[in-house]
Amino acid sequence: MIENFERSLDLVLKSEGGYVDNPKDPGGITNLGVTATTWANWTKHMVTEKIMRALTKEDVEPLYKRKYWDACNCDEIPVGLDYLVFDFAVNAGPGRSAKLLQKALGLPEDGIIGGQTIQSIDVADKNDLISRFSDVKISYYQSLPTFETFGKGWVARVNEARGNASAMIIG
Repeated sequence: MIENFERSLDLVLKSEGGYVDNPKDPGGITNLGVTATTWANWTKHMVTEKIMRALTKEDVEPLYKRKYWDACNCDEIPVGLDYLVFDFAVNAGPGRSAKLLQKALGLPEDGIIGGQTIQSIDVADKNDLISRFSDVKISYYQSLPTFETFGKGWVARVNEARGNASAMIIG
């Protein structure tokens, strides 16, 4: 739901953290969860380490809204699940988030959260869907070659997001 974007963004930014330049991370320089490549594509300008270090929430908010929240049609998803889909879209891409949500729902995985997916979410038990979606995400992470390096953090993030989403549903 649109009213849940700000709260969801705050939680995502908390999970993403600040400036990082880990040589083992294929994303390269990242700040507030935004890679240098993503920021350069968004701004249509070359970026430097200085630019990346200076990013603020206000800078990245429009990018997160359009490229992740809107791309996953989160305004149409019930509170809690909207955050869960958004969080994973930021971490693994909107298409991957949509596909794994569809997998958790037992739907064809076309990577687009449209009418059929929204309808299936609406009739699903929300807590059960949170669990199934979280389990599917962990399985996905375990399949990645970088799981040994980053897996512990990814699983912790999935579990934290699961708790946050469940709390949102309760209200």
